[in-house]
Amino acid sequence: MPVGVDSLDRVTLRATNLDKLDGGDFDALIVGGGINGAVAAAALAARGASVAVIDRGDFANFTSQESSNLVWGGFKYLENYELPLVRKLCMSRNRLMRTYPANVQEIGFLAALGNTSPFPPWLAAVGSFAYWGIGNFKTNAPRPLSAESIEQLEPIINTTDVRGGVEYADAYLKDNDARFVFGFIRSAMDVGAVAANYVELEAAERSGARWQATLRDLEDDHQINRSAKILVNAAGPFIDGLNQSWNLRTDHRIVYSKGIHLVVDQLTPNERVLAFFDDTKRLFYVIPMGKRSVIGTTDTRVDDPHTQVTDEDRSFLLEQINARLDLAAPLTANDIIADRCGVRPLVVKNDGDDKRDVDWTSLSRKHEIEVDHEKQVVSIFGGKLTDCLNVGEEIAEAVQALGLQLE
Repeated sequence: MPVGVDSLDRVTLRATNLDKLDGGDFDALIVGGGINGAVAAAALAARGASVAVIDRGDFANFTSQESSNLVWGGFKYLENYELPLVRKLCMSRNRLMRTYPANVQEIGFLAALGNTSPFPPWLAAVGSFAYWGIGNFKTNAPRPLSAESIEQLEPIINTTDVRGGVEYADAYLKDNDARFVFGFIRSAMDVGAVAANYVELEAAERSGARWQATLRDLEDDHQINRSAKILVNAAGPFIDGLNQSWNLRTDHRIVYSKGIHLVVDQLTPNERVLAFFDDTKRLFYVIPMGKRSVIGTTDTRVDDPHTQVTDEDRSFLLEQINARLDLAAPLTANDIIADRCGVRPLVVKNDGDDKRDVDWTSLSRKHEIEVDHEKQVVSIFGGKLTDCLNVGEEIAEAVQALGLQLE
């Protein structure tokens, strides 16, 4: 169920949208109701396009509801000198904080750097000031920290092996990711878009100047037929399979990285994110979530987007956090209230060698948008919540490039 819509409203809203969808002719059919599809629908509908967006599950039901709820410019991408990407993400973060102040708020990140950190504290401090400048100084200034300062600020941190650290500022979703995504779906509907969840695309065929799409309402097994000038593939982790079904050749493809989070009782009352490097020198966090704390995320290469948290995953994260916190008693599996598991769809070049070993740990959460002029298809590869407004605008530009006039 879309977050924020009660059961009666949901039934009425969905039935109304299904009536509009069945037999309708639209400028654009967006397949996928995660963050990419949601912002694409909102951007296109706001500029006068007739839009339909569908998802075979609920809106934001997959990757977009399994995030860390962080809205950030990608401090860690500085390590690979991806300065243009960091700049773009920082500007998007700033814009989200201005536009959605109740949802996206600044928060401090305290990074404790110990023996597993790939760089010394002084370098992290230099990077944090560079990061602050790249973001136009729109957040609180960073500050280098000694091990003693870290212990004073966060007594819960075990500083035995900590050489120092830094506190800098980024942002996070004060609410939650699924609710944030549905906000874009709702705003798209408010300006005329049609949106229906639990509707699957069974087939789509190009006929003349339009796509003829066969959809199925998965709640009552009802077939729906509609047409569209343009298809927008916003299927996230499933983008490649959908493009293949349309015999579409693309320059990019997706690889998957599984990330998990463990939800436990609140570990510290301070409203800040604690950052550490695990034994594999990958960042993980303790993120505030009301009266709870969220520990994660991991980074494991997988071949199937359908994932779940394993006992090995839980043991790894518990071992890592217990080694870095000074707790009265170590956290165990019995302390886990809930867990979250999702895949990051990471973009790589589609060079024809699907068996090529991709070093996914060096891949950023950038996105790529491809336009097929002949078949009138726009495909969105990758992306993250932070960059969502840019994605929506780029989709609008791509649709215009296909000849659709927008306001």
